[in-house]
Amino acid sequence: MIARIENEESRMKFENLACERIDGVLKVELNRPAKLNSLSLGLLRDLRDCAEAIQRDREVRAVLLTGTGRGFCAGADLTDPSSFPAPGQSMGQFLASRLRAEYHPVALLWTSLPVPLVVALNGVAAGAGVSLALMGDVTVAARSASLALVFAPKLGLAPDMGATYFYTRRLGEARARHAALTGTPITGEEAARIGLVAECVEDDALPERALQLARTLSEGPREAFLAVRQLTAAAGSASFAEQLEREADAQGRLGDTPDFLEGVTAFREKRAARFRAR
Repeated sequence: MIARIENEESRMKFENLACERIDGVLKVELNRPAKLNSLSLGLLRDLRDCAEAIQRDREVRAVLLTGTGRGFCAGADLTDPSSFPAPGQSMGQFLASRLRAEYHPVALLWTSLPVPLVVALNGVAAGAGVSLALMGDVTVAARSASLALVFAPKLGLAPDMGATYFYTRRLGEARARHAALTGTPITGEEAARIGLVAECVEDDALPERALQLARTLSEGPREAFLAVRQLTAAAGSASFAEQLEREADAQGRLGDTPDFLEGVTAFREKRAARFRAR
């Protein structure tokens, strides 16, 4: 499926996503509220197609991802018949195959968007929904939001879709194990305090705050923001010397961009830089 932009409505069209352009921001809402936005096969494929469309669209300068209704994403849709193997098929083989074929492409695409991703965590995130919430460059949680890794204590499975990666990198091994072994929900406020998400705001302030952040990022220097995201992602596995070299390489590329010229010119002229049109 190839998504197309409807110029008269400024929307991308998907069955399980509600998409809207707001200036340079593309707002994407998981749109299965009756199922707490759980990940059906259809929603996974819509997320994949949406990310691919974003990569082709130079008019999108930031993305805001959130959920409709009272939850962000409840994880895999266990009421969807396609979530289970055909009779006689190994459940284990089915799960591994489904992850590699459907979940992993979504995770890789949404963590490698060419523009900043803001996630507005508007309610419960469970299972793979936790991973989706943590894919944002900036994740802002509502005070009533929560994140719960329920795979092991409730289903007898291990966390997937990158959950162990996000939790261990952000919280450390001890807290990551505690969260995954006990399934204890982490509230939005606690998640911000311990560094799992960037901010926590009151529920009624979440839409405005998340959109404000996305708009601010949409007006910034696209290539510099991409370099920042790549550098911080790589820092955890690099030595200090390697990271110094990566930073120098980034500066070597960015120093020749129109955005850097605009930034320096604006600094000298004592005005705000105007990156948006570049």
